[in-house]
Amino acid sequence: MVGLFGKNPKEKNTLQKRKDLRKLVKQKQYDDALKLGLEILQKAQYEQNVLFIVGGIHYMRNQYQTAMPYFEKALDIGAYDVEVLTLKANSHYFLGEPKKALACCEKIKEIDPKNKAVAELISKIK
Repeated sequence: MVGLFGKNPKEKNTLQKRKDLRKLVKQKQYDDALKLGLEILQKAQYEQNVLFIVGGIHYMRNQYQTAMPYFEKALDIGAYDVEVLTLKANSHYFLGEPKKALACCEKIKEIDPKNKAVAELISKIK
């Protein structure tokens, strides 16, 4: 009956945690954000935005290999997310994987042909 009258308490809790996560990121409290993001993912492993945030924190810390599984899982959910694809392409580039970086770039170009970031990355690779 809960579904008829309001949100499930678990959904409310997850929603609040996602709001808290965004707030922590905005405040640049990345250690706390990472901890909360991982906590959310333990209970809801298919939260695309949370996957992006956790991967993004690892990316900002130059932990490209660690970030990659979060980007890949986020792309399994939303294959046309240009932001995730861009971070994944850059991660491949920094890991010395130019072919994989170019594959991501090609996909971005299909979605957003005028993307400047991808054009810059392609010029670095070639």
